[in-house]
Amino acid sequence: MAAAAEVSAARRWLPLVALGLLVLLAGGIGWIGADKLSSPRVLGGAARSRRSLRATARAVANETWLTDTRVGRDVVVGAVDDPELVASEVRKAINKSSSSSSGVRRRELGYLSSCGTGNPIDDCWRCDPQWHHHRKRLADCGIGFGRNAVGGRNGRFYVVTDPSDDDPVNPRPGTLRHAVIQDKPLWIVFKRDMVITLKQELIMNSFKTLDGRGVDVHIAGGACITVQFVTNIIIHGLHIHDCRPTGNAMVRSSPSHYGWRTMADVMGSTAITISNNYFTHHNEVMLLGHSDSYARDKAMQVTIAFNHFGEGLIQRMPRCRHGYFHVVNNDYTHWEMYAIGGSADPTINSQGNRYLAPTNPFAKEVTKRVDTDESMWKSWNWRSEGDLLLNGAYFTPSGAGASASYSRASSLGAKSSSMVGTITSGAGVLNCRRASVC
Repeated sequence: MAAAAEVSAARRWLPLVALGLLVLLAGGIGWIGADKLSSPRVLGGAARSRRSLRATARAVANETWLTDTRVGRDVVVGAVDDPELVASEVRKAINKSSSSSSGVRRRELGYLSSCGTGNPIDDCWRCDPQWHHHRKRLADCGIGFGRNAVGGRNGRFYVVTDPSDDDPVNPRPGTLRHAVIQDKPLWIVFKRDMVITLKQELIMNSFKTLDGRGVDVHIAGGACITVQFVTNIIIHGLHIHDCRPTGNAMVRSSPSHYGWRTMADVMGSTAITISNNYFTHHNEVMLLGHSDSYARDKAMQVTIAFNHFGEGLIQRMPRCRHGYFHVVNNDYTHWEMYAIGGSADPTINSQGNRYLAPTNPFAKEVTKRVDTDESMWKSWNWRSEGDLLLNGAYFTPSGAGASASYSRASSLGAKSSSMVGTITSGAGVLNCRRASVC
């Protein structure tokens, strides 16, 4: 659903591909989780609502469209006005997942209490052996700033049957590109295992869910995903890797519009959650913020939770500009330069993470202020609270600790860093098969 990366003077494509995939633009809301990302990476996720989900589907072998009984409703879009309310709601969800009382709730649902991990996203749906009949329940499982994204919950199912991407202007029905450009809500699933090599960037339309559970789907070897000027996107359970530079081509973005595409970029995004992802083998992992001079990104609020930053990563986990960033209960087991960086006075609230420093004695610092003198960054609000710092890792705090600033960068209640291993044990694409607990 998005692409992510940095905008350098040369505007290199690959980092950008990663960022666009992770965020919802122009005040969009969404969350990303449960994806395995290697090289330029993209994530999957889910969003939150409080309505029960009931879909009726016609199981026709080669049918692209399936019917859903739900009717769409308006959704609030934009930055969170009351971050403390978000924190309170998610704290309750986490406590339900990790406390003994959560076992009672799961028994009421007929699930095994032993499958709970303390990760409220996973525990929301994974314990149900019939999850494949209740796919849209995933839209109730989001946390953090992007928790209200509904994706395609209020639309029909669309089954991707064709992995090809021959014509970015006139995509064939049954292809992923044909699905994502539609101007109606859709819950997009995949008929079988497939590798999709995109000829040009995949430009998503609003109110879409990409749900890769139950099959092995790779978006690899070509372009990746762009989320731009749209809202309510969920991407979950996809492998996205080995992206290639594309652009300078015509690409369709809706049934009624196509246009010339150059390089991808991401600006003015907010209400974002990036969760449950497994990142590996990439240099510039994640850039949040367009440029130091782009002041609209001051409204950005991003939750980065329950991710595993694993082998072969160099830097930017994430690199932040201007906005408010809640980095909570993630497992950092590898970096070669630094883990969290920033410029242009971002607020960074690091809570309950596990930071394992590399053996290199010159790379022990978790943080990096990018191209900024200490006289400037010493007033930026960066804090570490309850983090586990291992193998000589250290976090350099700054700022006066303004409560209002950290309130804007708080989206859920952090669990103890001692639980991070368990909470992130399922990070990445899950090996889900129908009719069994995932």
